[in-house]
Amino acid sequence: MKVVVTGGAGFIGSNFIRHVLRAHADDSVVNLDKLTYAGNPANLADVGHDPRYTFVHGDIADAKLVRDIAAGADAIVNLAAETHVDRSLMEPDAFLRTDVFGVFTLLEAVRELRIPRFLHVSTDEVYGSVATGSSRETDPVAPRNPYSASKAGGDLLALSYFHTHRVPVVITRSSNNFGPYQYPEKVIPLFITNALEDTPLPLYGDGRNVRDWLYVVDNCEAIDVVLRRGADGEIYNIGGGNEVENIALTHDILRLTGKPRTLITPVKDRPGHDRRYSLDCAKIRDLGWAPRHEFAASLASTVEWYRSRVDWWRPLKSGEFRAYYERQYGAR
Repeated sequence: MKVVVTGGAGFIGSNFIRHVLRAHADDSVVNLDKLTYAGNPANLADVGHDPRYTFVHGDIADAKLVRDIAAGADAIVNLAAETHVDRSLMEPDAFLRTDVFGVFTLLEAVRELRIPRFLHVSTDEVYGSVATGSSRETDPVAPRNPYSASKAGGDLLALSYFHTHRVPVVITRSSNNFGPYQYPEKVIPLFITNALEDTPLPLYGDGRNVRDWLYVVDNCEAIDVVLRRGADGEIYNIGGGNEVENIALTHDILRLTGKPRTLITPVKDRPGHDRRYSLDCAKIRDLGWAPRHEFAASLASTVEWYRSRVDWWRPLKSGEFRAYYERQYGAR
């Protein structure tokens, strides 16, 4: 199978490419990535010389480029996205361009070239905050910030292409991912690296917001299952089954890094901060998938990865990142 992966130099994308090349000896991967601040070629340094892997620097909103590299592909897996809620509050136009117009460009290429599969990777955040129970794929979307609204827009556009043009679309909606190579603006790598540097951990509000955590390797395996076994026009929730309050997660990270709780610094809650996400994952379990990695052990291994890879993350926490961080939380 020839797979075009968009956004493959990012966190989930790089882990997914590594999974495909490891699990499917006959597959080849073309990685199309714009290399924004969160796209890092170093994330795939270990596969850069694999003859089955090709990198193309470009934007998914570039229709000609997309058609050129997608010609002859068996599938496109769309992981290209602006994903950080905080940034979406300040720069929503970038999210609309990539998460909606970029999806449109990819769908047009799939339709025109008759590519057999388009897998669009989305998020549990499109369902909005869930006070009780768990979101099912048939639930309406109810996004509450520009990031989740842009992702919901891309989802709905993809589904419309299935219904009107019979484009072979499948969608995955995963809970919060964590693991190696995650850009340190997200809470787990931010808190780990801040703790390792003995700098404050900015905890929003009362810290009681709940997220379901999914180890990125499990998500990549799930995406691969949907790519090969999912039904056209269907959505598949992917959750880890690990609902944790942010304050408890923060305590776990401080314990694993051996740092004091005095590093916790409460900050003003962000606007529209969803209280809880939770997914019903019965549908993908019917395809034979279940998460293999236990949360506590995976969090510990993630802490150790960041502890051992200061060379990877410290350069990222300078320049543009530092300016963004100081705008968001104040100078350190």
